[in-house]
Amino acid sequence: MPSFLTGVLQPGPALVPLEVFFRLVMAAVLGGVVAWTYRHTRDLTDASPTFPATLVLLSVLIAMVTQVIGDNVARAFSLVGALSIVRFRTVVRDTQDTAFVIFAVVVGMAVGANDHWVAGIGLVVVGTAAALMRPRGIAAGGVGALDSFTLTIRIATGVDLEPLLGGLLDTHLEQRHLRSIKTARQGLAIDVSYTTRLKPGCSPDELVKLLNRIDGVQDIDLFRDTPANE
Repeated sequence: MPSFLTGVLQPGPALVPLEVFFRLVMAAVLGGVVAWTYRHTRDLTDASPTFPATLVLLSVLIAMVTQVIGDNVARAFSLVGALSIVRFRTVVRDTQDTAFVIFAVVVGMAVGANDHWVAGIGLVVVGTAAALMRPRGIAAGGVGALDSFTLTIRIATGVDLEPLLGGLLDTHLEQRHLRSIKTARQGLAIDVSYTTRLKPGCSPDELVKLLNRIDGVQDIDLFRDTPANE
């Protein structure tokens, strides 16, 4: 057998299962700090809903890779080769899908390198992290609290939008950023568009019904924005 294959298949350094578990948990915790920083330094309307979870998973996966490779140069090059041959016939729709592809590669490599503890503990830690980082706050119709929407409200000319609708919008929307203002119906009405997110537990149907009951509101258009990677 060629020497480079022999080097890849040789068992890695002896690993203490409890130490491996501690390292992977620490990677998940510190990855959570990175995700928290991302969430609080980026506008939620621009952020991908699953990207914070991807950051946590990648932190744990890189820690797993480090445990598997150790100081084995041949194993490091084999990992690069394994990842370079991963191809998708269709565009990956979610960054988290890419993390799971890497997860499968790392687990397979750990088993092949006879580091079963790394593979087993990694499955537990990554699975737990993925479950905990799953987007919460699903409203009616499968709408997540991190889903981005465009809300367009048509009001009569001369009506002040904020005194009329500001309180209701603030109650149901996590954030709202003005997107555009334009006249409609030959200047008899004004269309105001916002990029926004619903607060956890709020329903799009309920919001539209409440807005429709207010005098002065002529038309409402609420649609979920399609992510760029879909």
